[in-house]
Amino acid sequence: MFCAKCGTALAEGAGFCGGCGQRVGIVSVAAPAPGYVPPPILQRSPYAGFWLRFVAYLIDAAILSVGFGIVAILVAAFLGVSLFHGLNHDFDNADEVVPVMLIGFIFLAVVLLVAGMWLYYALMESSVHQGTLGKMALGLTVTDLQGRRVSFGRATGRYFAKMITGLIPFAIGYIMAGFTEKKQALHDMVAGCLVLRRV
Repeated sequence: MFCAKCGTALAEGAGFCGGCGQRVGIVSVAAPAPGYVPPPILQRSPYAGFWLRFVAYLIDAAILSVGFGIVAILVAAFLGVSLFHGLNHDFDNADEVVPVMLIGFIFLAVVLLVAGMWLYYALMESSVHQGTLGKMALGLTVTDLQGRRVSFGRATGRYFAKMITGLIPFAIGYIMAGFTEKKQALHDMVAGCLVLRRV
């Protein structure tokens, strides 16, 4: 039996045509006319383009901002209490204590920020979910070039390769995800990764 719309041969008992997706209701037992060429089947690209990835990044940035905001408040509260306690005990040396505490706070904040973002991206992208919360929300996964789950080491390399991507003027390293063949940004190429849509 053949599909009445596109002429594709139908499996016994099929409810839908495998060629065009037409519901099988009217079928023809005759073969399609000689020279008949069925219309091409348009399939969406398995690769995630720039805009999908950008929206996933915005979701991740919002999540990380809330998390780091909470940590920053806790650290500032702890350092503030320590500073106040130190000033009460050594009021004469307050001019020396304040700059040291401020530098310590900034250093700790930078370390927590870099380490937190690295662990978030590397652990999530190398996990069974194969993506951050933003990517998961949009049905995206990070894989190697063969479509397999990436290791923590490769996910780490991909994260730190983003620093190279960020050095390219006008965000061209990121925009490459919109026009390269496999929709790879520069850091994807460096780490040998793909960002795919879930099927």
